[in-house]
Amino acid sequence: MDTRIDFLYLSEPDMIKAGVKNMPACVDCMEELLVTLAKGDYVMGGENHNSHGTMIMFPDDPKFPGMPRNGEDRRFMAMPAYLGGRWQMAGMKWYGSNMENKSKGLPRSILMMMLNDKNTGAPLALMSANLLSAYRTGGIPGVGARYLAPKNAKVAAIVGPGVMGKTSAAAFVAACPTLDTIRIKGRGKRSLDSFVSFVKEELPSIKTIEVADTIEDAVKGADIVSFTTTVADDISTFPKVKGSWIKPGALVSMPSAALFDEEFLLSSRLVVDNMGLYDAWEEEYPYPTYPKMGIIGCAFTDLAHEGKIERSSIVNIADVITGKVPGRVSEDQTIVYSVGGMPVEDIAWGGDVYRKAKELGIGVKLNLWDKPEMF
Repeated sequence: MDTRIDFLYLSEPDMIKAGVKNMPACVDCMEELLVTLAKGDYVMGGENHNSHGTMIMFPDDPKFPGMPRNGEDRRFMAMPAYLGGRWQMAGMKWYGSNMENKSKGLPRSILMMMLNDKNTGAPLALMSANLLSAYRTGGIPGVGARYLAPKNAKVAAIVGPGVMGKTSAAAFVAACPTLDTIRIKGRGKRSLDSFVSFVKEELPSIKTIEVADTIEDAVKGADIVSFTTTVADDISTFPKVKGSWIKPGALVSMPSAALFDEEFLLSSRLVVDNMGLYDAWEEEYPYPTYPKMGIIGCAFTDLAHEGKIERSSIVNIADVITGKVPGRVSEDQTIVYSVGGMPVEDIAWGGDVYRKAKELGIGVKLNLWDKPEMF
């Protein structure tokens, strides 16, 4: 009986060699994933099998020496899942986050991903996951743009020039080849300069990059609008947006939070990446859910709770992909698309990158054991 277990370690440079930054392929992968989720061939955490994950947050006033103190975006998060379809594996993304990392030249969050055999639980791969997470986070908005953006979209406005903003821009370009202009609104020169450099180097089809002074200047007249800001756990800090600023027929893609006029949401087509995720959040964080979660789909479920919309009017993107419902009813219909983030996304894109790495002989094979010492 062969009891030896080896697994593949993939560093960030290994992940790049294996194609983690291939956004067109990532958007295709995320589209296939969303259809798989609609079929129900997956399991995430929680009693309802749709939980985003388990979070550790620290007290404001720790009573023990050495215990971290609560701070901006300071947490640890475990995001386990099983994914069926063509992937047939389990896995978990694990990360720590602390805004103070930036002063040390480190990303706000440092992420790792483990993929496991679905039957034995044996590790298949341990991989650097910052780029994995960034690109799959952009890939889901890319699917939305593919099916929901107005025809011949030319201008994308992005509020928040960080990692999510960069990969959302890359996904919009992959999904909408007619895009030629990006407007960006940020708070700091360094992040804005970094975003502009990214677009110039990675997205040569973009001919015009405009830096806006205000959110209104950024979003007015844009065909695609995206909010990718990092927000505090306080609804009063969410960016405020007037519906009158949004061009009729625009796609508003929301991996982050913003405060819209209620009338704007009520008059827009409301679409989510996976309705089960929002059902889970509503159970875990009872009404009002949006102030606690900062994901716009939770504002949709809050509106349903208040009886202002029918829950059945919230559209699952997979139903658009498979043709069950139309993406947009008219060219001037504004669509708000909520992107929540799910561990199955990491398994899907991580699984594809892992298989490509194996095919190309990339990474370091590590041994867990030849024979288990005890069992």
